Amino acid sequence: MKYEIWGENLPAVTLHLEAGEGIYTQSGGLNWMSSDIAMETNTKGGGLKALGRMFTGSSLFMATYTAQSNGQAITLGSTFPGSIVALDVAQGPYVCQKNAFLCAQPDVTLGVYTPLGIKAGLFGGEGFLMQELTGSGMVFIEIDGSLQEVELKAGEKLKISTGNIAAFEKKVKYSVETVKGFKNIFFSGEGLFLTTVEGPGKVWLQSMTMPGFVTRISPYLPNTSSSS
Repeated sequence: MKYEIWGENLPAVTLHLEAGEGIYTQSGGLNWMSSDIAMETNTKGGGLKALGRMFTGSSLFMATYTAQSNGQAITLGSTFPGSIVALDVAQGPYVCQKNAFLCAQPDVTLGVYTPLGIKAGLFGGEGFLMQELTGSGMVFIEIDGSLQEVELKAGEKLKISTGNIAAFEKKVKYSVETVKGFKNIFFSGEGLFLTTVEGPGKVWLQSMTMPGFVTRISPYLPNTSSSS
């Protein structure tokens, strides 16, 4: 399968499919496609797996698109200003932030990942549940803002502000530590916790987070509440 990632602040990916090739995406993820592509919508994996995916920001139903002849194309766009990253899941598995999944080939399994330890799950900035990508084939994920890929050596650690880690290879150690010092906690603006990742393995970092973006623009939004 050939693909092209294009666009700048609001990127999209166009996948070029031959007969029998297909991809699946969340319900409502399609932008446009060639005429000879068939669509099938189901829960993909059954009701329990679908419910688990919902807690990581995915839809209950998935749509599978399969080319009926050669030379077909389908385009899916990002839902937030940022980047689209293509990953070969056979080189993984991978763990991603909530809402990262855009689309994948049928042999890729979108599951649920729970970080080890209650603190990592609750305070890691990604939520208690994350998305896990296993199997084989290509997957395309969304990253908020600009992208930085980091290759960590064995034993090398990186401390990351909560929410700025978008994805990592599952073999990377993921933990959360408490910020030390009274002034650091209350006046640094970084909150109580920092995420720590330890190699070996790759980590994908994002310059922006959706909650941070909302916090920045909320003072400028009109107040629609009415007082009696």
